[in-house]
Amino acid sequence: MKTVFTNAVILIGAGNWRPIENGYIAIDGDRIMEIGSGPYLGAADSIHDMSGKLILPGLYNMHSHTPMSILRGVGTGLALQQWLFECMFPLEAKMNAEDMRIGCRLAIAEMLSGGVVSFSDMYHYPADYVQEIIDAGIKANVSFPIMEENPTGSQAHDSRFNLSVEFVRAFDESAGGRLKADFGIHAEYTNTPESMERYARVCQEMNGRMHLHLSETAAEHDRCKQRYGKTPARLFADLGVFENPTIAAHCVFAEPEDIELFREKGVSPIHNPSSNMKLGSGLMPIRAMLDAGVRLTIGTDSSASNNNQNLFEEIHLAAMIHCGFHRDATVIRAEELLDMATINGAIAQGRPDCGALKAGYKADLIAVDLRRPHLIPNHDTAALLVYSAQASDVVLTMVDGRIVYEDGRLLTIDCEKMAADADASLRRVFSVDVASAG
Repeated sequence: MKTVFTNAVILIGAGNWRPIENGYIAIDGDRIMEIGSGPYLGAADSIHDMSGKLILPGLYNMHSHTPMSILRGVGTGLALQQWLFECMFPLEAKMNAEDMRIGCRLAIAEMLSGGVVSFSDMYHYPADYVQEIIDAGIKANVSFPIMEENPTGSQAHDSRFNLSVEFVRAFDESAGGRLKADFGIHAEYTNTPESMERYARVCQEMNGRMHLHLSETAAEHDRCKQRYGKTPARLFADLGVFENPTIAAHCVFAEPEDIELFREKGVSPIHNPSSNMKLGSGLMPIRAMLDAGVRLTIGTDSSASNNNQNLFEEIHLAAMIHCGFHRDATVIRAEELLDMATINGAIAQGRPDCGALKAGYKADLIAVDLRRPHLIPNHDTAALLVYSAQASDVVLTMVDGRIVYEDGRLLTIDCEKMAADADASLRRVFSVDVASAG
C-alpha cells in the first residue's frame, strides 16, 4: 500500500536538522520511498493532507520498565535504595503475568500517543508480556536482566541466567524485526563478577546487545569502588561486558575515565532527567560526554520513578536543567537533543535503517499540530520541539508504515478494556477497591 502525506513541514537531516516547507513524504509498505517539496504528482492508495502539521522521525524511549506502570506514584519521596528494596521489590513480588501485561499496555498506550515509535525495556519474565508489544504495533528492544537482591551466585540466579539467554533465543527479531530481544544486567550491585563475565561472554557469542544500569547514584558508584577498587564502568569493561553493543542507563556519576571508556567501546549512555531528579540522584555530565564524542540517548525510566512515559518532557527537561545548572545557555543545543531522541536511539538499538526521515528507511514517523497556540510562531523548528512542544501535540504516529495513533485515537489498543484491566490488576496488587478509593 502506498501512502502519501502532503502539505506538511517535514523535518529531515538528523545531525543537521532542517525543515522542508510544503513538503510531501511517500511511503510504500513499511519504507519511505520519496521526500520532496511542492505538490506530489504520483499515484497513491491514500493521501493525507497535513496542512499545519510538522512531520518528524518517531521518538526512541531508550530506558523503561513498562510493567511498572501499575506502580505509578508509589514510593514518592524515597531515595533510590530505599525505594527499590523497601517499596518496589516487595510490590513487584506480588505482580503476576497479567499485571505485567497490563502495565506494559498502559506504558505503550502512553508512548504511542506521545510520539514514541520504539523503546528499550528491562523487566522480569518479559516472555509473559511481549505479546502486548507485538499486538500494539510498536518497536521495542526487550531484556530479561540477570539480578539477585543478595548476589551470591545461587541456584536461583543461575536459573534466571538461563531463562534470560533463552528469552533472547526465542524472541530476537520477532514480529518482522519490530521486537528485538537483548541481554540485560540489572546492575553491578545485584550480580557477581563471575556471573556478569560469563553472561557477557554468552552475549558476545550470540552477537547480542546489552542493557544495564550504571552509576545511577553516588552510593552505588562509591560502593563499587570500595568493593572492587574500580568504577562500575571499569568493572563492566574489565569483565568484557562492553565488548557487546551496550546501552547504559543513568551514568550520573561517570568519571572522565569512564567517559573515555564509553567513547572507546561505543557504549550509549541513556539520560533519564525526570527519574534522576525525582529520586534525587543527580545529573549526567552531558556536555563532557558530548564533547568526548559519546553517542547519547534519552529515556523516561519507569512510570514508578518518573511518573510518566512522556519523552517530549524528558527532552525539554534535559535542555532546561543542564543550562540552568551550568548557568550557560550553550551547554546543549536543541539539535543535539533531537539526535538523542531519534537517530542515536535507533543506532543504539541496532536499527540502522530507522531513526530518520530518509528514502529507504523504515516509515517510523510522527506528526505534530503546529496550530496549537504554544507552537505559534515557528521561528526555529528544532527549538520549538525542544522548548515548546508537548506529547499532547502529537496527532499521528506511524510505525513500519502503519498508522497506530491518529487524532486522539489509539488504533491498536482498546482503551476501555485497558482501564478495566488496570483496575482489576490494582485490586490484586494493592488489595484495594480502586473505584471506591478514587
